[in-house]
Amino acid sequence: MTKRVHNFNPGPAALPLPVLEQAQQEFLDFEGSGISILEASHRGGLYEQIHNEAIANLRTLLGCGEDYAILFMGGGATTQFALVPMNLLPKGSFAEYINTGHWSLRALAEARKLSDVREIWSSAPTHYDRVPSPEEFHVSPLAAYLHYTSNNTIEGTQFSYVPDSGGVPLVCDMSSDILSHRLDIARFALIYAGAQKNLGPAGVTLVIIRKDLLERSPKDLPSTFSYARMAQENSLLNTPPVFAIYLVALVTRYYLKQGGLAALEAQNQEKARLIYKTIDQSEGFYRGCAHPISRSQMNVTFRLGTEELEKRFLSESEEAGLVGLKGHRSVGGIRASLYNAVTLSSVRHLVQFMRDFQNRYG
Repeated sequence: MTKRVHNFNPGPAALPLPVLEQAQQEFLDFEGSGISILEASHRGGLYEQIHNEAIANLRTLLGCGEDYAILFMGGGATTQFALVPMNLLPKGSFAEYINTGHWSLRALAEARKLSDVREIWSSAPTHYDRVPSPEEFHVSPLAAYLHYTSNNTIEGTQFSYVPDSGGVPLVCDMSSDILSHRLDIARFALIYAGAQKNLGPAGVTLVIIRKDLLERSPKDLPSTFSYARMAQENSLLNTPPVFAIYLVALVTRYYLKQGGLAALEAQNQEKARLIYKTIDQSEGFYRGCAHPISRSQMNVTFRLGTEELEKRFLSESEEAGLVGLKGHRSVGGIRASLYNAVTLSSVRHLVQFMRDFQNRYG
């Protein structure tokens, strides 16, 4: 095998190496069947066991009971921006949104094309450098649901708490920090997440919905847009992205063997701590973009003194085997994405490079 680099890409992102190796070994002959899982019928027992294992593993990791349906859908989290109001926002009602960055703004904009949705808090005036404190927003008891984005990949901010929705159903885009820390699933009415950060490869989207809310899905929705219909068919209403779900099964199986969310949370905290410590001790050479109280443990964003110095940082870091560090095109700067599969060893390599770079150019 050629030498692998340290992968800090924001998504599609790093996958656990043992998972990739297992998928490689099974690619041509899955469990002695003589065919690849890519060739297996989604209606057959060979695929069914993988499909159901992925769901069971997610239930175990999240502590998710049978009062929730776990769905695999297509179209990425962006499609969910529309499907959430289509399924959960009855005519004549309204929903409320917390706007903390690019993706929450996109969710708000898509929902506004369909229904009455209201922004109840925004960090746009400060360039999305923080999330609100619990006292800064108030949820109407008449709202159909409250929507928020738990982690903002572009801006590098993250909620360290679950917003109190006051009994209103809580909906969360958890694409970039799901399975990265322990979670009280009972606080949520619906969670959706693109797989390509912590779950698996691009191509499948996870939806976790409390079953009583399935009754809100209008009967006249197209079938593959309806949470109720997808739940009724165990996400097998049409052909699912079988290979992506297979990898979700392998990834979640691997997480369980590593000790579950408690172990992942501890490792993620340590990875983030090392980089933020390097930033804070750099005497201004590295400048964090997010307010300290809102710093993300998944996406560390920072700037250097000039764009020219940032270009040099990116060029030299790639030569050192550190890839995917370029900030989002809309904001620039540097971004280190620290999803579950990014190892502590990779983070230590990055920290050492940051110190060496500062010694050369500081």
